[in-house]
Amino acid sequence: MIKLSLFLIGVLAISVTGCKKDNSSTTQTTANTNSLQNQSTDETRVSQASDEVTNDVNIVMSGQSGMKSTEGIPCNANLDSTAVINDTMTYYITYNGLNCNGHLFRTGQVQIKRRVNTWWHQAGTTIIYSFINYHVYHVLHPEKAITINGTRTYENVSGGLLFMVPQYIDSVTHKEWGYMNITFEDSTHRTWHFYRQLTYTRVNQQLVLQIAGLGAADGYSNLVIWGVNRNSEQFYDQILQTNVFKQHCDWDPCSGIRKIMIPAGNKSATLTYGYDSNNQLITNDDCPTKFKVDYDINGQIGTIYLLLP
Repeated sequence: MIKLSLFLIGVLAISVTGCKKDNSSTTQTTANTNSLQNQSTDETRVSQASDEVTNDVNIVMSGQSGMKSTEGIPCNANLDSTAVINDTMTYYITYNGLNCNGHLFRTGQVQIKRRVNTWWHQAGTTIIYSFINYHVYHVLHPEKAITINGTRTYENVSGGLLFMVPQYIDSVTHKEWGYMNITFEDSTHRTWHFYRQLTYTRVNQQLVLQIAGLGAADGYSNLVIWGVNRNSEQFYDQILQTNVFKQHCDWDPCSGIRKIMIPAGNKSATLTYGYDSNNQLITNDDCPTKFKVDYDINGQIGTIYLLLP
């Protein structure tokens, strides 16, 4: 959802360029707008594809914990394990088909490693999982396939499983960090880094997810993802205020602030979540319909309220 909203920023900026009378300025602004749009769509696809794997790993490890799990094995995937080598058990998820909601077609493998005699529900348990030629595309856009290789470390900081909240524990907190080597459809190769914290609570029997960025690079902090985009521009995706998502609002972002920065292009966009149809901040348990965008493209600034997709 966060990544999809950035695409709208690109569309917004295109409309701005039409008001410029200076041709050179218009050309430069258009180029910067295209960069923002490409970055937002790339982040959308990569995040969508990789977050599916994160969910699958969580499902598999919850089932392996020996405790109750409300989830099953990932759709159109096989789960295999190998013999214990030293103190490590290795699992393989092999994909060959659509994900559970039928939106993504996936092939390739994910390798999961955990220490023997540790279980996912235990506080401090850390597993390592790797993408092995994980090839994925949206069924509506098979021509825009990406391939991911890379490794992530995934830690159950608090311990516990989601079904335990709040009957047995107040919350579940995970941390995740690592890198992805991404090959896009035009054969461009890029490496992206990320670091985030996910905290799950429950209010009125509905889950609430809070996401914070924990990364730091080049003087920037609170980063959730950063790297070089396909235009060879360094970008930084920063969470300025914890992003909150609510199950009863279909996981739309209900509050929080996020900022995307491309310093070399002198462009950024700050997104503030949690607005209603009258451009007012929501209150209580109301669900949002809009978010606020404060944009700055080469010094050209403005504010607009956009409908959530």
